[in-house]
Amino acid sequence: MIASSLPPDAHQWQQVSFASTLYLCPILDCLLADVPPEDEAELRLGLQEALVNAAKHGNKLDPYKTIFVHFSISHSKCWWIISDQGAGFTPPHHCQTPPPPQVIPDVGCECGRGLYILHQIFDQVYWNQDGTELRLFKAIKSGVGKHLAWQN
Repeated sequence: MIASSLPPDAHQWQQVSFASTLYLCPILDCLLADVPPEDEAELRLGLQEALVNAAKHGNKLDPYKTIFVHFSISHSKCWWIISDQGAGFTPPHHCQTPPPPQVIPDVGCECGRGLYILHQIFDQVYWNQDGTELRLFKAIKSGVGKHLAWQN
């Protein structure tokens, strides 16, 4: 189930909440509805990575735990705050942009791939101290979103 506070004024914060799931298409569609089409694919990749991390690593795909997304999209700026109900993790404080992901030979998995993607796509990436809330910011150079054209 998806709960939403849509549609208030574009400059106000909106909220979407949903049970932990990896079926994110309708949620991403909602979060990106007012983003210019030329920016949508890149932002979809970044938000998908952040939401998968919240559902899979934060909430351990527990359907009784909720993911909350507060977001605001204006004509030139986008903010998303993603919160999960997991135990949290220690956010990387040592550098603003993490190094490229490393493959661990014995395990064959990539570590840091998601963090690297987030830092490549968004202008600002911050976690709270508990590691249960992620704040993302992106300045939109292309201007007004497809549903915000009336606000020139």
